[in-house]
Amino acid sequence: MKQNQQNRRRWSINTADLSMQQHTNYLKQVLPKDAGKGYSHFFKLGQDLNYIETKYRPEQDLSLLSQIDNVESRLVVSLGIKGRSRFVTQKGEDVFFNEGYTTITSFNSSLGERQYEAGEDLLQLRFSLSKEYLSRYFGEKKSLLFFKEQGVHNLSYQPITPQGLLSVQQLLANNTQKETQNIFMHGQALSLLASELSVLFNNGEEKLEKYTQHDKEIAKTARDILYAEFKNPPSVEVLSKRAGTNQLKLKKLFHHFFNTTPYGLLLDIRMNIAYQLLESSQCQVSVAADHVGYGHASNFSAAFVKFFGISPKLVSRKYQNK
Repeated sequence: MKQNQQNRRRWSINTADLSMQQHTNYLKQVLPKDAGKGYSHFFKLGQDLNYIETKYRPEQDLSLLSQIDNVESRLVVSLGIKGRSRFVTQKGEDVFFNEGYTTITSFNSSLGERQYEAGEDLLQLRFSLSKEYLSRYFGEKKSLLFFKEQGVHNLSYQPITPQGLLSVQQLLANNTQKETQNIFMHGQALSLLASELSVLFNNGEEKLEKYTQHDKEIAKTARDILYAEFKNPPSVEVLSKRAGTNQLKLKKLFHHFFNTTPYGLLLDIRMNIAYQLLESSQCQVSVAADHVGYGHASNFSAAFVKFFGISPKLVSRKYQNK
C-alpha cells in the first residue's frame, strides 16, 4: 500500500492485496481498516453471471488499482445506488458511476484504477455477464454488438429505470430463506437486466445524443419525486414545474428514458409497493389501498387485477396460509 501525490493525497491499493473471505454462498472482499470501512460481496449466480454488491466509506480519497486480462469479453451493468466513483484507464479515459444512474461497459481487458471520495458513503451493484450468457438470450449476432476492440468501452449511461429500482429494493432486502437466496437473486437479476439493457436495443427515431445530461437530471428528479410522494403525487403540471421543465417535454423524457408516462410510472410504483406489502404482511386490502394512495379499496382492487392479473385478496391469503 502506498500514497500517490496527485492533485489530492490518495491511498492506492492493489485489489490483489485485498483480503478475501469465503462464506457459504459468496466471497467477501474487505478494505483495510486504515483505508476506511467497506466491503464487496461476490455472488456467482450462474456459470456466466456474477453479482457484486459494494458498500464503502473511505477515510481518505482512495484508488483501487486493477489489471484484468480476460480470455473472453464481459459486459458489466453497474447501478449507482448511493454516492459516486469513477474508473480511470491507463490511457486516461473516464467511466463514471453515479447515484441514480446505470452505467453499462464492455471489456476484454482493463488496466486502471477505480477512485472513491473520502468520507462519502457508497453503494453500488454490478452484474458481470459473459458473451455466451448474452448470446443465450439475445442471439449471437446481437450480442456481438456489445463488444468492440481491446480495452474498456462505455456503452450507456442512463438513469436507473423504475423497474430496475424495484429489483434493486428486492435484492437489498432479500428476505428469502437461506436455501433459496441464490435462485431469488438470480430471478431479480434477470428482471433488472431486462430493464437496464433495453436501452441498448433502442432503435427508435429519437437517438440518445438528442438528450443532454441536464435532460437526464430532469427525468431523474421527476422520477424521484414520484417515488417519494406516490401516496399524494403532484399533478403532471406541478411535477413538470418542480423538475424544471414543461409537461410536453417531461412526457417525452419519460417516454425516452423510462419507456412510460408519468402516470404509468406512478402506477408501477403503487402496484409493486402494494404487492410487496400484501405479500410480506397480514394487512387488509383496504390498508394496502390507503397506503399507496387509493381512497376506495374497490378502485384499488380493480387497478391491481388489471396490473397483475390476480386479486389482491389472493396475494394476502397466500401469505396468511403459509
